[in-house]
Amino acid sequence: MSLKTLLMIKPDGVRRGLIGEVLRRVEQKGFRIAGMKMLQFDEARAGEFYQEHIGKPFYQTLVDFITSGPAVALAVEGDDEERLIPEVRKMMGATRYWEATPGTIRGDFAHHLTMNVVHGSDSPASAERELGIVFEPNEIL
Repeated sequence: MSLKTLLMIKPDGVRRGLIGEVLRRVEQKGFRIAGMKMLQFDEARAGEFYQEHIGKPFYQTLVDFITSGPAVALAVEGDDEERLIPEVRKMMGATRYWEATPGTIRGDFAHHLTMNVVHGSDSPASAERELGIVFEPNEIL
C-alpha cells in the first residue's frame, strides 16, 4: 500500500499561474497525483485546516490568506513511506522563503512568509487529517 500526502498550491501560487510548474515538479520527482481539485476555502474549512494554530498571533492571517482565492489541492502518492513526506517537503523548500534553497518551489517563487506558494503535510498523521479536510474519499484514486 502506498502513502499519500497533501500538497496544496496556495492562492498566491494559483494567482501567479504556478499550478503547472508545481505539477511538473511533482511528476518529475516520480510521485503520482492520486487526486487533484481546485477549491475555495471558507472560514469554517480554514479553521479546521489550521486548527493547531488557533490562538496564535498569526492564525487570522493564515485564515484570511487561504480564503482569499482558490487553491489547488493535490493528493500526492509515493511507494516509499519513509521517503514521500520528507521528499515533498524538501521539494517545497523552507517555510521561511529567505531560507529556501534555489531549485525548491519556495526558493524559486516565494517572496512572503504566509504567501509562500505551497503547503505540504508534515507527517503521516497530518497528511491523513488534511487530506480528509480537503478531499472526499472517492476523490482520491
